[in-house]
Amino acid sequence: MVKQIKILAFGDIVGELGCAMFAKQLPNLIKTYDANFVIVNGENSCTTGRGITPKLVNFLKNQGADLITSGNHIWGSKDIVEYLEFNHHDLLRPANFPSECPGKGVALLTKDGVTLAVMNLQGRVFMRELLDCPFKAADSILTYLKHKTKLILIDFHAETSSEKMGLAHHLDGQVTAVVGTHTHVQTADERILPGGTAFITDLGMCGALNGMLGMRKEVIVKHLITQMPQKFVVDNEPPAVMSGVCITADTITGLALKIERIRVVDHEVKG
Repeated sequence: MVKQIKILAFGDIVGELGCAMFAKQLPNLIKTYDANFVIVNGENSCTTGRGITPKLVNFLKNQGADLITSGNHIWGSKDIVEYLEFNHHDLLRPANFPSECPGKGVALLTKDGVTLAVMNLQGRVFMRELLDCPFKAADSILTYLKHKTKLILIDFHAETSSEKMGLAHHLDGQVTAVVGTHTHVQTADERILPGGTAFITDLGMCGALNGMLGMRKEVIVKHLITQMPQKFVVDNEPPAVMSGVCITADTITGLALKIERIRVVDHEVKG
């Protein structure tokens, strides 16, 4: 068994431009970092910027993604409900959703004799959904995972930095990494916590650099000024940005050795 692995984790893919950017840049990033696993949040990859379809799941996997995580927009496409009902394990919904919801919140990936567990959780602070406590959900799932592997990555889809940091400190030394998603803005606080868990408050996104969170800025600015309802529209105009991290982990201890921030800007990619 290899002594170290590298995990690439990328923030929310937004719309057609985000998908095109992911497809164009991922092969080179896998080669550059000599990555073993690729995890990406795909809940905004639909053309509307909300939801993901079975076709998009297969598209992202064909580009090199091993597993797709999600969050509050997982049900944005009706087709995905049936897909998750058939117990597909390549797409996660948050584990602290009600147990009656289709799909799973945790999956095991095995490559080169190494097993990586990926857990998907959603925060509760300033989020509309009334969900189970993500801290308690993580604790419960870890009692199962500790018998499977020590390599565990958590995508925590949450709004506030405090809740994301809180979960990371709560799990420090018990998991390989806690990476935040949802805000679409990459933070510059990547680090290894005292117990050996890699952390970043938010991975960022894959989408239009000059939009607002991957959406057309004009619509959002109008909403902010008038407070009138507006239909958000995905921005598919380049340049595009793709952001995330590369985490190097020890396969024996399951702890992180290094976390590197990734940010690629492409002025020529077409959505």
